[in-house]
Amino acid sequence: MMSWLKRLFSGPQVAGPARLIKRFDGSQATISSDVMVSDTDGWHIDSSEAMTVQLFEIDPGDIDNGMLCYRASIKSEQIRTQGYLEMWCRFPGLGEFFSKGLNNPIKGDNDWASYEIPFYLKKEQNPDLLRLNLTLEGAGKVWLKDIEISFTPFK
Repeated sequence: MMSWLKRLFSGPQVAGPARLIKRFDGSQATISSDVMVSDTDGWHIDSSEAMTVQLFEIDPGDIDNGMLCYRASIKSEQIRTQGYLEMWCRFPGLGEFFSKGLNNPIKGDNDWASYEIPFYLKKEQNPDLLRLNLTLEGAGKVWLKDIEISFTPFK
């Protein structure tokens, strides 16, 4: 009985190490023109209002049954409300679904820190497009670098 309960409440079992799908190092142009290349090998956003910044779109390849992870190093200044990473996954014939980093928002003045959000895929859930965004709910400055998408397969 106890082993059944443990399996019921445990998370998915990892089948192998995380695999890097794509890394952005500051040399790539972003979709939104509101983003400026920064001297930190990354990007800089200086916003006077709430906005969602479209950073990148990628085809993740043939993946399912695992966890996507959108990760970035972020530095902030004068974030009055909050900001967060946002990832949209498009599934053919089904539409788009999202994951937002609301559980670890960017607020105030902060030195470089790592932020990440997951998106869990079941068997045969294979997205054909990932949209990587940063949302600011108000004014502030944000620097981003070392943006990456990785995939960890499940058993």
